[in-house]
Amino acid sequence: MSDRRPTYYEYLDTKRLLAEYPLDFVGRYRVMSGEELRAIQNERFLRCVDTAWRTPFYRRIWGAAGIERRDIRSLDDLPSLPTYDKNDLMASVERHPPFGDYSTLVDTPPEHIPPVVLHTTSGTTGRPQPLLFGPWSREVQNLLVGRMYQAQGVDHTDIVHSVYGHGLVNGGHYLREAVTKFTTALFLSAGTGNETRSERQVEVMHEFGVTTLIGFSDYLRKLAQTASEKGLVAGRDLAVRRIIAHFGAEDRRPIAEAWGSTPEAPVETYDWYGVGDTGCIAGEIPGSDGMMIWEDAHHVEILDIETALPVAAGDRGDLVVTCLFKDDCYPIIRFNTHDVFAMRPGTASNGLPFRRLSGFLGRSDNMVKLKGINVFPHAFGGILDGLGDPDLTGEFVCVLTNSSSGGESLEVQVEHRTVALADASAYEAMFAQRLGVRVGVTLVEPGATSPLTEVERRQKPVRLIDRRG
Repeated sequence: MSDRRPTYYEYLDTKRLLAEYPLDFVGRYRVMSGEELRAIQNERFLRCVDTAWRTPFYRRIWGAAGIERRDIRSLDDLPSLPTYDKNDLMASVERHPPFGDYSTLVDTPPEHIPPVVLHTTSGTTGRPQPLLFGPWSREVQNLLVGRMYQAQGVDHTDIVHSVYGHGLVNGGHYLREAVTKFTTALFLSAGTGNETRSERQVEVMHEFGVTTLIGFSDYLRKLAQTASEKGLVAGRDLAVRRIIAHFGAEDRRPIAEAWGSTPEAPVETYDWYGVGDTGCIAGEIPGSDGMMIWEDAHHVEILDIETALPVAAGDRGDLVVTCLFKDDCYPIIRFNTHDVFAMRPGTASNGLPFRRLSGFLGRSDNMVKLKGINVFPHAFGGILDGLGDPDLTGEFVCVLTNSSSGGESLEVQVEHRTVALADASAYEAMFAQRLGVRVGVTLVEPGATSPLTEVERRQKPVRLIDRRG
């Protein structure tokens, strides 16, 4: 008797995939009431709870809180469940190498384990974490990005240039799958500057007529500077008409203009958010007035950073996510990302019943408390971009040290094109006014922060260097 097992696409139910997560989600959900959406969420949530209860990880953390499977009857019970974060996942890996015990690989008979895709996180906040995907969860994640891109206008006329990293890291592979499987665009997987040097990347953009850029805005800004240095004129030699990136609170006008945006021919910019474990959680589309949460696939909470209690709409806090589709391999229920957001009041202006997020505001696990004021290193980028100062490159890095008074001191190194003529004290005064606390500012030559931020090598540049003893 043959012991042949189903392969990836034999295991995947594509009809169910497209029925439950339609590519034309606007047409599906615009006519749906909040009550109907809640019923869909609840059904999917309970499937994920069943999967989670099969893992030692969830039985352990829920059991420690005195929770049994029968206690979880609907989404209304979600707030009673404990949250967890990456530290808990990495502790699981340490105890049960190499995959941890948070997936169904542990207690499931081998003949019932689906084909698994393995990647890792980038390791920005520490040791890389294993990420596991079954065919169902992998393709739902891909589809969520693909349908977002379609709603943003990406179609068969587009050539998409991606600067997401590859190797073991999930990002580049995931976005390639999303574009090639769930849009009709042509995809160029350039990767980071460490994979394809910046000079070659802009040459490729010119040669192939790239129309859409995707990746982290920090490196896309660096590429615009490289293109200019090579004599390539945006809008003439480079035909970019759309940038889909991770902008947060930064002013997008400088990067759009650097890629040729004019009032007559604007370069569209779209923000979106997700993490390696969850895939795409929210994104902007025309008429969304903020990043819409894909609430058919995710349930999002914003919790106070210190008390872990829900915050009011508009107040910032940690984003805690429950994935409503990850019921095959690696369930995610109340995962604290430690990414700081605020929920915008109301739903989208385009008639969809989805709630909306503000832009990314920083990470609570690298938040610095100076004289009682919470300071997020990421916020400096938004402040600098908002100045509209052509002498600023947009690159910066924060250095945290022990102060002589026994507290902590934060210095911001800011790249400036005319360092000798500029006044650092003016920037210090501006930051003090915006943040409510004084930080030091050192102006440095363009490119001087690169060894610290590793902007050309990493998907997410380092913005905080902790040099406390």
